[in-house]
Amino acid sequence: MTVARVAASSAGGAVLAFIAWFVLRASSLPAFNTSMVIRGLATAFSMIVLVTVAILMWLWMRGKAPKLLTEVVAALAPPAIVVTSLGIPLSATRLYLDGVQVDQGFRTQFLSRMTETMSNQDMNYFGLPTFYPIGWFWLGGRMANLVNMAGWEVYQPWAIVSLAAAAAALTPIWRALTGSLPAAAAIAIATTAIVLTETADEPYAAIVAMFVPAAAVGAGRALNGSWKATAALAVYLGLSATFYTLFTGITALSVVALAILFYLTRRRSLVPVKHLLVIGTSSILIALIAWGPYLYRRMFGDYQARSTANHFLPVEGTEFALPFFSFSVVGLLSLLGLLFLCTRIRTSEATGLAVAIALSYAWALLSMVTPLVGTSLLGFRVEVLILLLFVTAGVLAFTHADEVFGRIPPAVTTAAVILAASAGLLYVQQIPAENQAHIDQAYADTDGNGERADRFPPDAGRYYGDIREFISAHGYEPADAVVQTDEINFMAMNPYYGFNAFTSHYANPLGEYGLRVDELIAWAEGSYADLADPDAMLDALDSSRWRAPDVFVFRGNLEDPEDPFKTHVGHDIFPNEPNMKYQRLFFNPAAFDSPAWDTEQVGPFVVVVRNR
Repeated sequence: MTVARVAASSAGGAVLAFIAWFVLRASSLPAFNTSMVIRGLATAFSMIVLVTVAILMWLWMRGKAPKLLTEVVAALAPPAIVVTSLGIPLSATRLYLDGVQVDQGFRTQFLSRMTETMSNQDMNYFGLPTFYPIGWFWLGGRMANLVNMAGWEVYQPWAIVSLAAAAAALTPIWRALTGSLPAAAAIAIATTAIVLTETADEPYAAIVAMFVPAAAVGAGRALNGSWKATAALAVYLGLSATFYTLFTGITALSVVALAILFYLTRRRSLVPVKHLLVIGTSSILIALIAWGPYLYRRMFGDYQARSTANHFLPVEGTEFALPFFSFSVVGLLSLLGLLFLCTRIRTSEATGLAVAIALSYAWALLSMVTPLVGTSLLGFRVEVLILLLFVTAGVLAFTHADEVFGRIPPAVTTAAVILAASAGLLYVQQIPAENQAHIDQAYADTDGNGERADRFPPDAGRYYGDIREFISAHGYEPADAVVQTDEINFMAMNPYYGFNAFTSHYANPLGEYGLRVDELIAWAEGSYADLADPDAMLDALDSSRWRAPDVFVFRGNLEDPEDPFKTHVGHDIFPNEPNMKYQRLFFNPAAFDSPAWDTEQVGPFVVVVRNR
């Protein structure tokens, strides 16, 4: 029954979100950063959702609610919050949170790659399997193919639809874990609101985070002998590893720690060990669907692979999250959660949550000290898990209130429901404001059509379409062309292969980022020395150990023969923050003055294409 409810709820949430997105896209609402209209609409519809849920939950607790309607509303309320607090604010732009800035540019590039292929391919490098988890992007590519949209354009609807589908699954899952529909709905709505506030710009990470508290509670049941919980946990860990590895790793470590704890405290029973082995083996086999190609090439290929993906320690990563000291709704729930965990620590649900919280804090601690050995553990991202786990415990505390206070009078129950709905609205209506910088950027960035959603003049991205036309005129299509450029937005909007990634942090280790940087520097410096002769430059390109660029997109001015072609390469300088230093490279135009190349001025860009 639970599996059927989860599947039906997820499908319903996805359909609801897509229909809502389609209707919003067809509207003519003003931009978020130039008007307050859609802020008001977001708050109004959020209130309608929360009040409707509160009324139905109140009737449910009194035994007077229509069963089917209440169950449907409880499941669809969390995806509705996704639409009201995220879909409505983004309704007048085609871009997602943060536009195509930095990290979002790489994510858009990956999604654009997956619209072009169904195989396991790197977002940038030709002929390599992906290093970053492919799951969310692969599914997004299939949605893009289904609705006939470009990768950059499908990012927003796919993010909203996938978040909604995941949020809709929370209510039936928590209903199975708690046995209470009101508690399940409360946890689902709180979970959705927190991830939309804390990590909505990474939808694939947000989806994995949503289920961490449920996995922590379910782990206790699985390790105590429940095969249904064991199967569910194995599937979750396996699938989450194909979406986002950090949260998966912390959850997996929590399961291992819980199994060891149970083994030691329950007279060396082998039950938790047996179930742990099944969970571990099954989840790894599922994860290998995505990770297998990369791991195989890493183990048996001849690569000088080096990853700098964890070379990042912002100021947020230097502090511990202590939400129970926050004067807010989340702070109050976290304080109640802390008390709940302390008083009920011997129960499996409290133990599972407590172990997950302890592992999250331990991860954050290690992330603060691992820079001493040249890396970090991205501990700043763990804050959302700590919030979710404490808030979940806080909601569970309410479900056990009758054990502390006895039978609660109806008037008190009514007041509690009103307060809970009001507190929910207070938090939910702040989600657009918390994401304001990200939303504003979605309106300010130039999209793949060369337009800005706020109707201000677009930047140089308006020339990207002309660049693509010039490249295509020479017989190169994205599936069979390697481009060297420092215009990450161009690569995000147009799924060409890149000779090198823009930064080492998002570069596939198999791509040998550092060696490619050295080769680019050698070509640039050589273009004013021994490679100034076009034939020598061609020989240097053809002798590269990697497939050489078919296209260069530089900044420059063809009308001034003395003006060099300009581009940049990045160098990792961790533990400094910012963690990247960019070096400008100058190429001699004379090195491309040959019938082998065709050169065109496109706005501020010089596009150099190798003739076939």
